[in-house]
Amino acid sequence: MLPLQIRFNDVDKFGHVNNTVYFQFYDTAKTDYFASVCTGVDWEQQAIVVVKIEAEFLGQVKTGCDIACRTRITRIGRTSFELDQEVYDTDTFEVKSRCRSVMVLYDLIHQRSMPFPETWRQAICQYDGLE
Repeated sequence: MLPLQIRFNDVDKFGHVNNTVYFQFYDTAKTDYFASVCTGVDWEQQAIVVVKIEAEFLGQVKTGCDIACRTRITRIGRTSFELDQEVYDTDTFEVKSRCRSVMVLYDLIHQRSMPFPETWRQAICQYDGLE
């Protein structure tokens, strides 16, 4: 769970967080997840790229709401994985938005997808309770 800050420019003229901002929230939470779970990654040689992303908007978030994002990996393949995320109100626990992403590990040196490192797989399985 990562607490999120609503910035002044995140709110549109209707007084709620604009739908496009949620993707920034999801990116911030992804970055925190990988920094916490998959330590020691050489980001100069490896990348994680989004190949598909879908979001559902379930409720409004307005200025003054306390929100956070849950992030977890639900499936790991050979070179890709599925990431589920939720932005929710920390006072009411109401889910405001859900996002599902398919992401691919990418070798920046050889410019191609790369197999999932076993150390990452083990760390993620332990963190998210996957088998």
